[in-house]
Amino acid sequence: MIKTMTAYTYEIDDAEAAVSDILGQLDPEKNLLKNTVGIVSCFADFISSGVLQAICQALPFETAGTTTLACAVEGSPETMLLTLIVLTSDDVSFSVGLSAPLISLEDESPLSDAYEAAAARLTGRPEMMFSFQPLYSTGGDFSLNALTKISGGIPNFGTHAISHNIDYSDSLVIHNGSAYSDRCALILLEGDIRPRFFTSPISPGKIFQAKGVVTESYGNEVRKVNGVSVADYLQTLGFRNEDWTISRISSFPFVVDYYNDGTTPVARAMLSITPEGCALGSGNIPVGATLTVGSINSEDVISTTAQTISASLASEKPSGILMYSCAERYSALDCDPTVEIGKVRELMQETGIPYLFAYSGGEICPVHSQDRDRTPVNRYHNYTFIVCAF
Repeated sequence: MIKTMTAYTYEIDDAEAAVSDILGQLDPEKNLLKNTVGIVSCFADFISSGVLQAICQALPFETAGTTTLACAVEGSPETMLLTLIVLTSDDVSFSVGLSAPLISLEDESPLSDAYEAAAARLTGRPEMMFSFQPLYSTGGDFSLNALTKISGGIPNFGTHAISHNIDYSDSLVIHNGSAYSDRCALILLEGDIRPRFFTSPISPGKIFQAKGVVTESYGNEVRKVNGVSVADYLQTLGFRNEDWTISRISSFPFVVDYYNDGTTPVARAMLSITPEGCALGSGNIPVGATLTVGSINSEDVISTTAQTISASLASEKPSGILMYSCAERYSALDCDPTVEIGKVRELMQETGIPYLFAYSGGEICPVHSQDRDRTPVNRYHNYTFIVCAF
């Protein structure tokens, strides 16, 4: 069993006050069990001010996480925070790892070395991992697929770093108070965990009915759908050449059924249309995948958030919930983080369940077959609200 606690501080500049906030809320000497780990999410200024490092040095357990645009835990009064969710247990063990710099998207060794080093500190095989990834311009399929292969396919839940500045230059992965733009942090879990995963990409009513099959692609570049260029395919759906601007096309993600294998489709951002009529996506889209296009607006963001939280609470009461929402959903809300966070608070305030919510530069969450009767498959997502209930 995992016991969960949360804490927060808005003291960006005063390390002593921030440490007092966190330790006062957690009361570690009284509340921690045999094994403990922390997942942190914070505004980047907590790193540059030294507050994050001071907090992590004061904690009697290891931590991992990322920067974010905005975050919340129960009781937190605003969104420009440092938040922490703590998992502690007598019968579940945790091991934290950090990769070397991820220099090449063809070299898996930094990830395999980090995973194997963390796994070696456990007494048995890991049952699950949380992973915290740097922000890739080409998406997160490389690290996700590498970790799935390295781990033997254990469930992987997590996020890619994001930051508040316009070029996302402060998007950092956090490991024990230090921060990195080019490394991956891991938390491996061993024991009887039984996590449940939930995703809400785009409402069915916001998805074009017409579907195509990817007939030519290379990594994250989709070249042809139904034998014609992506630009020509999109024009059959009503798109026009003036829709190819970044601000316009990013509002219409691909919805991809990867292998037509019954697992839930995932959303992929369209980053641009090339002069040749190809689409550059935020992740790999393989030949043979079934593809259509969706749209997202503020109403859809709030409805899918509410549906996903309700689903996570429906069958049994979890001891804690970790939630990430795509930064594109934040954009659809006119960059007002209080809207989605307000809905989360509204739905969670009566439950008494500790939770952490944060915005994400890309979501990592297993997906189930649509009848949920098979082992979940790890996937990288965009435009998606994801939940891990444990």
